[in-house]
Amino acid sequence: MLRQIVPLFFTTDLPSTLAYYKDKLGFECLGTWSDPPVYAIVARDRHAIHFRCAAPPQANPEKYSEELLDAYVSIEDADALFAEYAARGVEFTRGIGNMPWNCREFVVKDCDGRLLAFGANL
Repeated sequence: MLRQIVPLFFTTDLPSTLAYYKDKLGFECLGTWSDPPVYAIVARDRHAIHFRCAAPPQANPEKYSEELLDAYVSIEDADALFAEYAARGVEFTRGIGNMPWNCREFVVKDCDGRLLAFGANL
């Protein structure tokens, strides 16, 4: 039986990615592997993201204009998290708003160019 699905993101600069997720998005680093690190796990509210140091897949030039998301994160309070991230200087590609699918959400562009949507049920 499934208990959790964990995203695995690639990065070419693991220390910078870990710093961004800690300082900007409020995640905690649970561990790194190898020296220098080539793999790491971060978590917030018991939900983890794994990172692997590797060349990213080929870029998609339409990614941002079409808002092709890398992950959607379900949250409890979109306004509170949006305010927290705004105070930390996070880059938003879409500000907070109510969506036709009965969610209040916003989209963040992370330090490696990934698009992460955060949404709460209305």
